[in-house]
Formats: sequence, C-alpha cells, structure tokens
Amino acid sequence: MFRGRLATFACALALVARLAAADLPLTQFDRVEIAPTKTSIYIGSVSMSLPVFERHHGTYSSTYSAKVFPYFFYNEHGTLSIDVSDDDLRRLQHGERIQFTGQGMSSDGEERRIEGHATPADATSGKIKVRVFVSKRIQLIFNTTYRFKPR
Repeated sequence: MFRGRLATFACALALVARLAAADLPLTQFDRVEIAPTKTSIYIGSVSMSLPVFERHHGTYSSTYSAKVFPYFFYNEHGTLSIDVSDDDLRRLQHGERIQFTGQGMSSDGEERRIEGHATPADATSGKIKVRVFVSKRIQLIFNTTYRFKPR
C-alpha cells in the first residue's frame, strides 16, 4: 500500500515539475547560433555565414554574408529576421518540429522572403531547413544546425 502511494506521489511530483517548467521564462532561447551552411546552384555554390541571432519581441535578428562561387559578383550581405512565437519555442523545447517565416534585406535594398522549419535533437539544439526566395523562380535551400547559446 505504501509503494502505491509513493508511486502516485512521484508521478504527481513529476507532473507538477513538468508544468512548472513550461511556465519558465524563455530567456534561455534569446540567442541562437546557426552553423555556416552551403547549397548548390547551377554550376556553383552559395555559402552562407551568420553571426549569433538575438531575439527581441518574438523575432530573431542577425546579419548574413552570402558568397557565390564562382560568380563572386553575386556575393551579398545584409540582415535577416525570423519570427518565432513563445508557443513555438515551447514546442521546440518539448521536441516538436516548428515552422517559421521571416525576411531578409540585402545591403542593396533587395528583400528576400524566408520560410523554414526547425527539428529539435534535444531542448537546446537541432536541425534547421531554411528556404530563401531570391526571386519568383529562384529559391535557395539551406540545411544546417542550430544551438541556443546561454548569455
């Protein structure tokens, strides 16, 4: 009888701890590092490097640098922003895949629509797929990894 009550108590305690964790502030997700990535294009490749993204008011922002080989005259840099809600961060923390959207702006003023998804490996890292719409007919797809960085 004591074992049954102890097991019930342990289950209740685990449930309370899990619910309390869901209500913790999401400050641990304020910074995310995206690994450098590369994709193929017709007779060439595009390499993308990004410094750490910082989150403010539900939007991650950073700069980017894209190098196009061998077409160096298409190289560009600019800013990126990706919208991720608090609910999406909690889903990610609990191991669920999320979708996101965003936009980019090259230093020349060209806008880029961004779509993608993140698939967690654990609570702080995983894989990310980003689709950058360069024009109506051209889109670049980058597959890489992400890791949340503590402050």
